[in-house]
Amino acid sequence: MMTDINSKRLPTLFITHGGGPCFFIETNGIWDKMGDWLKNLGISIGIKPRAIIVISGHWEEKDVTVMTNPKAPLFYDYSGFPDHTYHLKYDLSGSPELAKKVQNLLSEVGIEVKDDSKRGYDHGVFVPFKLIYPDADIPLIELSLKNDLDPATHIKIGQALLPLREQGVLIVGSGSSFHNMRGFNSQGTEISKDFDDWLTQVVSEDKEIRNEHLKNWENAPSARLSHPREEHLIPLMVAAGAAGDDLGKRVFSDNIMGVTLSSFQFG
Repeated sequence: MMTDINSKRLPTLFITHGGGPCFFIETNGIWDKMGDWLKNLGISIGIKPRAIIVISGHWEEKDVTVMTNPKAPLFYDYSGFPDHTYHLKYDLSGSPELAKKVQNLLSEVGIEVKDDSKRGYDHGVFVPFKLIYPDADIPLIELSLKNDLDPATHIKIGQALLPLREQGVLIVGSGSSFHNMRGFNSQGTEISKDFDDWLTQVVSEDKEIRNEHLKNWENAPSARLSHPREEHLIPLMVAAGAAGDDLGKRVFSDNIMGVTLSSFQFG
């Protein structure tokens, strides 16, 4: 049961959001454990947020960009799935007021930020959140990655957003702990486990150690084999930056199609 927000600071999260619309198609149970975890995530947080910011691995821009549309459509940015997945409904509302706060906080630390009043919610947002908060009754805005994918910059972005956690805002990085599309088989089993074990250890460290390791994530075991391109990992950097002094922990893990996929929570 969720309670109304009080003075407690909300956690930050990095979630693995699955593959395309995987929770809404028949997959012989492959994604059931992750889907069940997402369905219970809102309850496990225990407090209903006033608003949500999602940093998705499916949105990159030259400059950090924030969604300002109060009623953005869904953006079905996947292909090759059954027809009904292009008609999924999730009636989210945005928050221009929160978008403005985000712009101000980032500008104050010297990060240039643009706004976008047209882009829709990509599947890194609406697919998992349709399970997490099915009533779609919490304002949600999306924040892009900066397309240089610099980990230090994205940690700084998270650090700038940290004060919003005290105002009832849930900050979520949405990506994947492993994202080598050619590695979803037995060849990826040890690779993904090596990197996942490293991530699990690193997020549990004090922030100075944690952030230093995350800035140099390419030195981790099997790093580039797990993320040939890191757009699905970088949302973790924002969540970690927004964590402040809060330690992280792995809150979900499963072996899916031969590889370890995990999600993490700070605070």
